[in-house]
Amino acid sequence: MRTDWTRAEIAEIYNSPVLDLMYRAATVHRQHHDPQEVQVCTLLSVKTGGCPEDCAYCPQAARYHTAVKVHKLMEVDEVITAAQRAKDTGSTRFCMGAAWREVRDNSDFDKVLEMVQGVNEMGLEVCCTLGMLTEGQAQKLKDAGLYAYNHNLDTSEEFYGDIISTRTYDDRLDTLGHARKAGISVCSGGIIGMGESDQDRIGMLHTLATLPQHPESVPVNALVPVEGTPLADQPRVSVWEMIRMIATARIIMPKAMVRLSAGRVRMNTEEQALCFLAGANSIFAGDKLLTTPNPDENADLQLFQTLNIRPRKAFKDATKPAVVFEQIPVNV
Repeated sequence: MRTDWTRAEIAEIYNSPVLDLMYRAATVHRQHHDPQEVQVCTLLSVKTGGCPEDCAYCPQAARYHTAVKVHKLMEVDEVITAAQRAKDTGSTRFCMGAAWREVRDNSDFDKVLEMVQGVNEMGLEVCCTLGMLTEGQAQKLKDAGLYAYNHNLDTSEEFYGDIISTRTYDDRLDTLGHARKAGISVCSGGIIGMGESDQDRIGMLHTLATLPQHPESVPVNALVPVEGTPLADQPRVSVWEMIRMIATARIIMPKAMVRLSAGRVRMNTEEQALCFLAGANSIFAGDKLLTTPNPDENADLQLFQTLNIRPRKAFKDATKPAVVFEQIPVNV
């Protein structure tokens, strides 16, 4: 397990002949994972729209005129019901996303802590993506039973300023550090198809692979262009571009769960199979990823049957987080 990769080494892997790259990645995958297992995750938007940030890809940014309707934070019982439905349909990880720039210490955060505690008690791996975190907030989430925190780098540090101006690259790295310090597993990846170069894609992978500890989950997203956002007219990313990202991530971060994330709805069974062969072993299930489309339940059921793959069990190589206290305190 290396954390001293150079960009040149990663570039050599990324740019190798695609069939050789896939073969090497598939070999590494089988050394560290069961190739018939795929982690099935469900992502729920618990607070939608109205975000003050300017991420050029995101339809939830308040400054863009998109079809996304703003919804306040969901009630705890609504989220628990959704988590139970996800569990019943085969998901073993439940991720809750809120369109916030950062977490604030208020009653909404207290409600999220209750959601985390409730989903943890169901035996699901609980993940949140809530924006920037302080050390103290990360610890509160851990104490409530949070298993993983998602905070994507999105792209390379060099290209980052072309996509986002409302928070810095270091802000993102700091949040990952706070989650790690609290003992929460890290989920961090990025998006391709935003106009970045291959060097930017390599740069993002280099940053992830040279963190003090590799992320436990690495989502690889293909941009889903949304009307009303600055990136609405970006062309579709090809499956071969996704394969290069997935295979390279698998080789340089061999124990990570590499997630075939946004953009999967545009892929047929054969294209998804190639991604699994190249080292992907995690997907999001459900017909929506926050606000963008995703394959429906029946399509994924057929996919799993066709490829003879099965859902990975929750906490297979980890311990379920203990809840430190029974009752989440409410801020007054």
